Amino acid sequence: MTMKPSSNIWIRRQQCPCGDWKCFVKYEGDDQTSVSSQLIKNETTSTSSSSEAVFMPYVGQIFKTDEDAFEYYSNFARKNGFSIRKARSTESQNLGIYRRDFVCYRSGFNQPRKKANVEHPRDRKSVRCGCDAKLYLTKEIVNGVTQWYISQFSNVHNHELLEDDQVRLLPAYRKIQEADQERILLLSKAGFPVNRIVKVLELEKGVQPGQLPFIEKDVRNFVRTCKKSVQENDALLTEKRENDTLELLEACKAMAERDADFVYDYTTDENSKVENISWSYADSVRAYTVFGDVVTFDTTYRSITYGLLLGVWFGIDNHGKPVFLGCALLQDESLNSFAWALQTFLRFMRGRCPQTVLTDMDSSLRDAIARELPDTKHVICSWHVHSKLSSWFTPSLGSQYEEFKAKFDMLCHLEGIEEFEHQWNHLVARFGLASDKHIALLFSYRTSWPLSYIRSYFLARSMTAEFYQSLDEFFKRILSGQTCLQLFFEQVGFAADLRNRSKEALQYMHTKTCLPIEENARSILTPYAFNALQHEIVLSMQYATTELANGSYLVRHYKKMEGEYLVIWISQDEQIHCSCKEFEHSGILCRHCLRVLTVKNYFEIPEKYILFRWRLESSLVALEDRNGQCNSDEYAQVFHSLAATLLTESLFTKERFNHVHRELSRLLEHVQNMPVSNEFASNMAANNISES
Repeated sequence: MTMKPSSNIWIRRQQCPCGDWKCFVKYEGDDQTSVSSQLIKNETTSTSSSSEAVFMPYVGQIFKTDEDAFEYYSNFARKNGFSIRKARSTESQNLGIYRRDFVCYRSGFNQPRKKANVEHPRDRKSVRCGCDAKLYLTKEIVNGVTQWYISQFSNVHNHELLEDDQVRLLPAYRKIQEADQERILLLSKAGFPVNRIVKVLELEKGVQPGQLPFIEKDVRNFVRTCKKSVQENDALLTEKRENDTLELLEACKAMAERDADFVYDYTTDENSKVENISWSYADSVRAYTVFGDVVTFDTTYRSITYGLLLGVWFGIDNHGKPVFLGCALLQDESLNSFAWALQTFLRFMRGRCPQTVLTDMDSSLRDAIARELPDTKHVICSWHVHSKLSSWFTPSLGSQYEEFKAKFDMLCHLEGIEEFEHQWNHLVARFGLASDKHIALLFSYRTSWPLSYIRSYFLARSMTAEFYQSLDEFFKRILSGQTCLQLFFEQVGFAADLRNRSKEALQYMHTKTCLPIEENARSILTPYAFNALQHEIVLSMQYATTELANGSYLVRHYKKMEGEYLVIWISQDEQIHCSCKEFEHSGILCRHCLRVLTVKNYFEIPEKYILFRWRLESSLVALEDRNGQCNSDEYAQVFHSLAATLLTESLFTKERFNHVHRELSRLLEHVQNMPVSNEFASNMAANNISES
């Protein structure tokens, strides 16, 4: 097999941030890994699964083709601890091949070979021992249809049969699939030694060590056989990289000529070849003016074909959706490359620095941010931390890993720094991880990922599961099926163009309390932001307040399930601050502040505490007709009245209740299957935004 130089393959960065080249990461929740895992499970178990229905062959058994018979006998052999090979075939002028002989892999005896004229000839012991197990096929034509039947069969072996974990290692069952062949060649090209290639494949496919359908020797032989092919493709890939990066640069120049607001920059090496390249669009620059307070710099993917690291800048808009801000392709993961990417991005965004930047763990990137963005808060995405835990700690903790993970999750959400460090030490001691390098790595980054350290950093709800799922969907759109950098550039441009985003349909936002604060917020905020605020408003009603002498308040849950929070109220300029730091963290007022505002008889939230970034008016894409909200209120009142009457009438007898329940269930199913017009759907759709 030869490697296809035309395909551009993107993979997740697998090098561990601990810096040990022998250490690499398998990501939890990685769809690609899950797919690979399923593929390898299919490869290793399909034969045995199908063989569950394979009975011992018998004389007279009929098959449509000789290959069907060979596959059947091979499945039977694997299930019973041996393998088979094709032996003699007999041919005639009229019938062609009319007989096939399949025998046990240990059938016959090895013929002595003439020894090579070397000082120390290799004396390999043959596995053949004259085993007489066999299956002979004969072809016949019945009513014009060709078929094969078993004319002789013997299942008598003169050797021991193998167990399941041994039989899979027989050469007949050790096969490297084409997808794995290409992956092996690419890793070999990248300089991976054979033993590490095997480890990478095991991690990607989610199998235990030694459970691949081939062994290290097979990989070594395959790489050796394909060495010439790899060398040839090396030249092809080098040429492709140079040509495609030049084409990408030309595409950027052409875009800049068509659109004066398109921006790009690049660097070249000493041979005047493109090294790093970055670009952004007019829509992205405009979006940054509103949603550039919190940005995510995602460096998850790199291209094996081009040897480039992909870095993408995202913001989060007022509907909780990712907004593309910029893109960079970097030659490596060095401090200089990351520093150039940061400098270029800031220049694109007219020098305005974000309040907070979220990234993965990377020492070079951390140092670059500290140098180029000294006033910006740096946060490690919680998803990146949790996605590495299994790869890091399952090997050492084994069955204790699930308990460790549960305690780690609790530790991540602790609010106090002292409590975090105390519980951290307890966790390390409990699981004997004092000398673990990954525990030490996490602790060295502790100012950037646990809630206790970052609770006062503004994140604008950009660490929710929904947001990261949206990021993953974005990458699937721009990385799937790309064969060259120019097509990748076009796909990124399409995804970044706000004209290609669907209009945000205004979902019906029903009120859950009678508080004027809620009604007022509903008319100002997007459904996404209102849902988050409404959740806090509802919970605020479960809190009691105690006024202090200085005008501040202690706020405590009525069941005393939580600790008390201090809410500072400054009436002169309507300032309110809570010790929970939720507003500073998300831009949404917390339940404790809302409770105090209610006590102070506020019917509207002070203007300064409804951030422009969460308002309807800050939307990048035109909204659907907002007049529908009024109509929706009328519809809701009608249904509430009807439902209340129906409930009262149905509770008189059990028969009434059962009848109403049955008919309503039937009606609901019928309504759900009815077609929905876009206009009415925008007004009546239930508010299903997550409250996380």
